[in-house]
Formats: sequence, C-alpha cells, structure tokens
Amino acid sequence: MKKTLVLLIFCCINSLHSQSNISGIIRDETSLTPINNVTILVLKTGKQYFSDEKGKFDILSNGTLEFSHPGYESKQITISENGTIVISLAPKVNKLQEVLINSLSIPLQQKNAIEAISIINKQQINRGNNLELHPILNKVPGVFMQHGTLNTNRITIRGIGARNLFGTANIRTYFGDIPLTDGNGESAIEDLELGAISRIDIHKGPSSSSYGVGLGGTILLHPDFSLNTPVESSISSTIGSYGLQRNVATVKVGGKVSNLNVIYSNNRSDGYRANNTYHRNTLTVTSSLEAGKKNHLSLIASYIDLKAGIPSSLDEETFLTNPRQAAFTWGRSQAFEDVAYGILGINWTHDYHTSFSHHTSVFSSFRNNFEPRPFNILKEKSNTFGIRTRIVGDSKIIRKNFNWTIGGELFFDNYNSKTFENLYEDFPIGTGSVLGERLSDLDEKRNYYNLFLESNLEFTPKLTFNLGVHLNQTFFEIKDLFTNNEDSSGDFDFDPILSPKIGANYELTNSVIIFGNIAHGFSTPTSAETLLPDGEFNANIKPEIGWNYEIGTRYQLFDNKLYGTFSIYSLRVRDLLVSRRTEEDNFFAINAGKTTHNGIEGSINYQLYQSKQKQLLLSFNGTINDFQFDEFIDLDNDFSGNDLTGVPSHVVNIGLDYVTKKGIYGNLNFQQVGQIPANDANTVYSDGYELLHGKIGYQNQIGSHIFYDIFLGANNILDNNYTSQLQINARGFGGNAPRYFYPGLPFNIYGGINIKYRL
Repeated sequence: MKKTLVLLIFCCINSLHSQSNISGIIRDETSLTPINNVTILVLKTGKQYFSDEKGKFDILSNGTLEFSHPGYESKQITISENGTIVISLAPKVNKLQEVLINSLSIPLQQKNAIEAISIINKQQINRGNNLELHPILNKVPGVFMQHGTLNTNRITIRGIGARNLFGTANIRTYFGDIPLTDGNGESAIEDLELGAISRIDIHKGPSSSSYGVGLGGTILLHPDFSLNTPVESSISSTIGSYGLQRNVATVKVGGKVSNLNVIYSNNRSDGYRANNTYHRNTLTVTSSLEAGKKNHLSLIASYIDLKAGIPSSLDEETFLTNPRQAAFTWGRSQAFEDVAYGILGINWTHDYHTSFSHHTSVFSSFRNNFEPRPFNILKEKSNTFGIRTRIVGDSKIIRKNFNWTIGGELFFDNYNSKTFENLYEDFPIGTGSVLGERLSDLDEKRNYYNLFLESNLEFTPKLTFNLGVHLNQTFFEIKDLFTNNEDSSGDFDFDPILSPKIGANYELTNSVIIFGNIAHGFSTPTSAETLLPDGEFNANIKPEIGWNYEIGTRYQLFDNKLYGTFSIYSLRVRDLLVSRRTEEDNFFAINAGKTTHNGIEGSINYQLYQSKQKQLLLSFNGTINDFQFDEFIDLDNDFSGNDLTGVPSHVVNIGLDYVTKKGIYGNLNFQQVGQIPANDANTVYSDGYELLHGKIGYQNQIGSHIFYDIFLGANNILDNNYTSQLQINARGFGGNAPRYFYPGLPFNIYGGINIKYRL
C-alpha cells in the first residue's frame, strides 16, 4: 500500500514537472486585432481554456493545443517548453461576418457594425493577376473604380468622387494606421503592391468617425504580417498580353514574438495603346514585435518607383475606329509621369489594463513627380508628417457593456509645384517634351487636425447603439514664388467642421441582423479649387457637406450556406463643388448645387457544394444607383434633375469559385455595367457593357518544404469594346471634338508560377 502511494505521488510530481507554463496572445492574422474568448483545447486531456478580453491567456499544459473561434480557421501547435507565444488565426472565407474589424479604433465583429462594410480577404485579392486593383474593387457593392490605364484611375463610393477631374478624392484611405490621403483630400492606392496587403476593409458613407468622415467613406488596407510562422521565401513570375511582366520576391521570418516581411516587385507593360508603357518597382517592409506583455510595436515602410506613359482620353470617333491611338498632342509630346513615392509608419500599443489601452502612430511620406503634358511640364514635391493617437477602453454603465475610443490626428503636408513651358512643337516629331521657361512656382502648406470620439453601448444582449463625433479643421497657406503674373500668395483657413453620427445594430434572430445609421460628412476643396482664375483666393468657397441615412441587414441562413448583406441609403450633399474650365489647362471651382444619392446594394453568397474534398461557391452582388442633381445652375445652364455625371446606373456581378483539396482551383466572374453620363447636361453617355474574367490554377508541394502554384487567367473573355474611364465634362478646343473616352483592354491573358520554400 505504501509503495503504491509513493508511486502515485511520484507520477503526479513527474506530470507537473512535464507540463509547461504557456502564456501568450491570440490575434487576427491580417489586422493583428486581439481575439477574445478563443477556445484553447488541450488535445491530450480534453481540458478547455479561453482567452481574455485582450486575447491573452496563461495556462499550465503540455502536448498539442488547438485554438478555435467562430469565423476563423482552427490552428494546432505543440508545446515543449515554457514561454510566451503569439497565435495568429486566419479568417474563414465563408464566415466574414465573424471577422474582427475596426482594429485601430473599437474592435468588433463585422456582424455587429452599424454601417455597410465590405471585407476583401487575401483569397479574393489573389483571384486576378495581382497587379490591377479595379477587378477586385468592382466586385464590391457600391464601389466603382474606373481605370483608363494602369496609372490613371478614379475610385468612387456611392457616387462620391465621380466628379473629380483627376484621380480619387473625397474618400479617406489608410495603409495600416498611415493616412494615404494627402492634404488636398486625394488618394492614390493603386500604386501600392497588392502582394503586401492581407485584407481590405471598405466602410461606405461618412460613418467611420475614427478614420475621418470623407463623404464617400473609408478604405483601410491591412499590411501583411507573419506571426509565429517558419522562415519562408517565395518567387512569383507572371507574363501576359501587351508585354505584361510581373516578378515578385518575398521573404518572411516569423518568430514567437516578432516577425519581418520583405516583398519586392517589378511590374512592366508595353500597354495596349500608343504612349502607354508602364514600369513600376516596389519594396515593402512590415514588422511587428511583442515587447513584453503590455507593449506591441509595428513598422510599415514602402517605396514605389513608377514611370508610365500617358495616352489620355479620345474623342468618340477615334475611340470607335482607332482605340489604340494616343490623344494627338499627348502622343506627340510623349507625355508621361515619373514618380518616386515612399511611406513610413511606426505604431506603438500599450495595454495599461485588460480593458484600457493606448495606440500611437507616427508617420511620414514623400512624393516627387515629374510630368510632361502637352500644355506644360509639371514638377512637384511633397513631404508629409503626422501623428495619430487614441485611447481604447471597455467600461460598464449601469451594468451595460460600453466600449469607446477617443483620439486625434495631426497632419502636416508641405507641397511645391512648378510648371514650365513644353516646347515639343518647336522640335522634330519624335523628340517628345522639351523643358522651357518657368511658368509658375507655388509652395503650399496643407495641414489639418482631426479629433474624434466614438462609442458602442450594448443596451441589451441583442441591441447595440453607436455614437460618434468628429471635429476637423483644415488650413492652406500658399506662397507664390514666381510673381511675373498674378500673386497667388495667401492663407485660407476653413471653419471647424463638426460631424456627428448615430447608429444601431439589432440581432433579430441568430441568423439575421439589422442595422442603421445617420451620419454627417464633408469634403474640403483642394488648394487649387480655392483659387480664382486671376490667382486670388475665393473667400466664398465652402466644403461640400452631406448627411447619409442608411438601413440594412446581414444574414447567414441554412447552416451558413447562404449569407450576404442588403442596404438602402440616401446621401444628401449640398454646396457641391463644380469645376469650371476656362481653357484647356485651367479651371476653378464654385459651389453650384445639391445632389441626392439614393441607392440599393446587396450581396448573396451560396455554397452550392461543399465536402472535405471540394467546394463550389456562387456569389451575386449588385448596385442600383439613382444619383441626381437636385439643384445645379452653372451660369446660364440649369442641370437640375439630371443624372449625376460619371456614375453607372447599375453594376451587377455574378461569380463562381471552385476549390479542391487536391489543389485545383478556379473562378469566373461576369460583370454588367450600366450606361454612364459623360457630361452634366446628360447629352453624352458611355454605353453599358459586359465583362467576363476567369482564372484557373493548381497548387501542390514537393516534399515537405517546397510549394508551388501554377495559374492561367483571362480578362474580357467576350472581347467587348467598352469605356474603362470617362473624362467627364471634356471640352473641345481649336475646333476638335471633346475627348471623353478611355478604351478598355480587349481580350487579354496572363499566366505564371509561384514557388515557395518554407523551413
């Protein structure tokens, strides 16, 4: 009996000594947001543990642990010694409503949001050639990206930004916690390397108080981090029609508490049109570090070197008969842009308590551009610096869950632009642009501050209210360094703008959620729009102001085989900024009216077939737009009641995705786009069109370390002629017809291979 008791005690002591004291944190793989209430199962004993509110855990165990949470792929790791670890869970493709969003403000599951949010995950980003962003964004209800060339794009959300003459405006964009929107309110996200992005969150409408309240909404690009993964390197090569070449090299090193990702890409294209070459090199570095149990550091750096020709838009006759031609003067001057662009951001997170944390980011960027155009040659330089900080807390109010964030953002943008004569007409054909005398030299300081407060109150287990307020003030200071003509120097400070919002989310059943919000937003004029044709400041110019009213639903039915969203909204905008051209290269802005943006958006996803070996997913999303000028009088022209310029009447996408366990995969997407008004008078429209895109591939491995992916894709399989972008309100000069149309690519293919080595 004594021997048995001694043996039992010995076994218990030995068992305790064989166990390991494991602590750590569990995060979303893409956003790095801590995930609470993750189930930690000890497979040997069947005992369960759970992560706390900050995703942290501290257990005594050994052997293999399994980490699982709704909406995420389960992960198993084997424990052999004491230590601290970081676990990253990947979102499931068909359970996006469970995925955490708002990682940099108030983390919550997507299903609990009070606004329409679309999430594009890594699998969806990889459905195309990984170079072009527009096939990805144009599958999102309410979002439409026009793409004249690889370097000429315009993104609109719910019609906002469609009237911007050049590029994307009135939409806030961030890469991690780094603002990509410049001091003029313009963004260029198409130049970033898609391979460095793990997820894209799109908040539609001015309802994201913590990220700014652009009238169109906010686009959040999540950098790709690698946590608790082995050393991995990969090389990818793609070739395609019209001289497309894309080569990408990646190195990832992920430890228990730190990681480093380095990705380099080289992208080339001869282009479909004359004067349409494209060459872009990018280098992106991301890294994160768990500095103890209370501190987390992350770094994001990206450098882009881009040179691309500018063929510009075509008149209707040339568009129909010779779409490969460049616009005459743009081809003759061999117009191009040569851009060097870099961004750097460092983020520090400190957990004071399980329910109280502090997040601070410091960021900087530079952009240099040399751009010969037929009417002048532009040289521009900009440098930005800023800081963004916020406190996030979880509290109780009358025994109700209450989480909140309060913070601010300071942004300083120094910009210089010089223009010079382009003397190309004085030289033989084929010479291209020639630098002449200086025409202008402007220094601009474009600064703003944002202050924000946002909170969620769980009124009942099924009903949550969201309240937010955002305060912005923008300042322009212009120094004219070349005063041969009018002196454009001066200061222009806009009045502070207060933007409130209120929203609610109600869980009608376990499978159906309804939400709604009322939110205020604005868009300030660019510094160029504050100047009158004589160079004087327009003291009467005002920001565009809008109110968004929205109600919608998210649903998951039939054992999650059917899921999607549906939204109805009305966005009312006043003091509409209208660009009035005075000559080919000069324009100014006026506040000339009101617009109403009424729309319906919806998505349906259905798992047609699913087994352990394969799955087939059918998806449908659609947008119906009813955007009109309520009041719009410009000089003697009354455009009231006309359709809003530059926005399609509707967009419909139908897609099929096929994946097998053996590595075979494929997707097919059919898109139908309605006609688009090309001018405010609605006398010219682009025709509606249909596009069919597809991609097939095969993934497998050689041994236990080498993985490969071979793929082949095709765009515009139906080989339809279509307008990929409109130059709205184009005017003809010198007796020439207006040039409204950018031709889209005809049928084109691409293919390649990705080889990955993992230790």
